[in-house]
Amino acid sequence: MVTTVSFPGLGLEFELNRVAFSIGGFNVYWYGLLIGIGFMLAGVYVLSNARKVGVDGDRLIDVAMVGLLCGVIGARLYYVIFDWESFQGNLSKILDIRQGGLAIYGGILAGVASGIIMAKIRKVQVRPALDLAAAGFLIGQSIGRWGNFVNVEAFGCNTTSILGMTGPKVVGYLTQVKNSGAAWAQGIDPTMPVHPTFLYESVWCMTGFLIVALWLMRHRKYDGQVFLFYTGWYGLGRFFIEGLRTDSLMWGPIRVSQALALAAFLVSAALLIWLGWKKKKLGEGFLPLYIHTPDGQAVAAGTFYQKAAGAKIQPEAAAGEQPEPVEQPAADSEREDRAE
Repeated sequence: MVTTVSFPGLGLEFELNRVAFSIGGFNVYWYGLLIGIGFMLAGVYVLSNARKVGVDGDRLIDVAMVGLLCGVIGARLYYVIFDWESFQGNLSKILDIRQGGLAIYGGILAGVASGIIMAKIRKVQVRPALDLAAAGFLIGQSIGRWGNFVNVEAFGCNTTSILGMTGPKVVGYLTQVKNSGAAWAQGIDPTMPVHPTFLYESVWCMTGFLIVALWLMRHRKYDGQVFLFYTGWYGLGRFFIEGLRTDSLMWGPIRVSQALALAAFLVSAALLIWLGWKKKKLGEGFLPLYIHTPDGQAVAAGTFYQKAAGAKIQPEAAAGEQPEPVEQPAADSEREDRAE
């Protein structure tokens, strides 16, 4: 469980233990722990900014929990599908995610799809919620990538950069792949430092989050703009970083995540340009921010769902009211008394 990683150009060496701590013989790994920390920090940011975009925090928690659960399942299934040879002989390994094996694009696709469905159920505006989720994704991915560092995985090919890293696991993995006859690995020297691609992606995601938190969230022109920025920003960085990696999930000769990253960047960039042009041409009436609408203001004030509930209860109460008694005709004796 213990190994070393060194950065010769920086004169640094770290002794790493994948196990953070144990409880009753059950090991808690840094990989899962860091993902959990990333999710919690993302949650703090998202909930603290929810009403600023017209989203109710309590209802957003329901959406986030469903998105998280489905995201983890999707990330694992994506990884298993494209690395089936590692699991077909022992299917029980599919359920063990403590040691790694989560593919971020699978998590994003499943998490976003399930989150949208849950948002519809809980009557949460989807596009403002996606803007919040984008910021959360960047936080979570930036922190979660350090789980790859502790596991000594998700590194790249050889480099002469000052940031190059090496260690026994790096040498062992590259030697094994090279000896397997993989064509792409024949030009790699297992004893030389490699790109710390986990670090590149962590820094890229944190930079994206700072752009979102310090500027873009304050200057959004329409709901969904932040999510489109995230999709393009992450896609652009992942396209180049994935090209350096030595453990890419493959579909024939294609690096699956690199292809998805390129598609995500191109589509989101085109939408950002087109929607920006439409917004400039048509003005504020085109895709107005939900927070600027009466309903959005009511959500921010905490009264929107109370009003909706009241409007629903009132007709029901009216339908259940007892009808006023109809005055019955007076008896003959009573009419006679009145006549007297």
